[in-house]
Amino acid sequence: MIKILVVEDEQPIANLIRMSLKKTGYVCTCASDGAEAAALLEYDRYDLILLDVMLPEIDGFELMEYIRPLEIPVIFLTAKGAVEDRVKGLKLGAEDYIVKPFEVAELLARVDVVLRRYYRDSRQIEIGGLFIDTDSMQVKRGGEVIHLTRKEYDLLLFFVRNPGRALYRESIYERVWGGELQYGSKTVDLHVQRLRKKIGWENCLQAVNKVGYRLEV
Repeated sequence: MIKILVVEDEQPIANLIRMSLKKTGYVCTCASDGAEAAALLEYDRYDLILLDVMLPEIDGFELMEYIRPLEIPVIFLTAKGAVEDRVKGLKLGAEDYIVKPFEVAELLARVDVVLRRYYRDSRQIEIGGLFIDTDSMQVKRGGEVIHLTRKEYDLLLFFVRNPGRALYRESIYERVWGGELQYGSKTVDLHVQRLRKKIGWENCLQAVNKVGYRLEV
């Protein structure tokens, strides 16, 4: 499971990010200042850090010096949009830089891009009798290629990266289609039904009452 550390001193923003990441299937921990973040990094391992620049006591740029030897990818979050600040953050080793205010959908997309780019060892996935090559976006079972549409492939990848978790229809739609699921829409359900049949996961992609779906393999 992907674990993300959010270092943000503005509580409403931190809460919004945490809720959005959790709905999408990530495990999220928040720290309100650089010292707290450093303490958390002493005792746990994270796959990604979302790091505000303007922090009390130890700012984001200073904390980045501590993070860099840990080889954890970082996305800077800040209200400072000057070119020199963006350049400084990237030179310190950040993978990306997002200026506040930002749309949640953009943040989630950037998180996904950084995780895919950084963790090269996850580009080939074997699960439930399937072989998935994320470079070529090719899915095979028993050596035979399974032809999926782009949405079916994105849907499969989302389930594969969140096994065992009950995923809300709204979260699935937001992540795969980008946007808000309209009331009464059957888009997610229809795509899940087609995907089950194509990949032979009729018993693996389980419906969760009043929630959505869960992958059990």
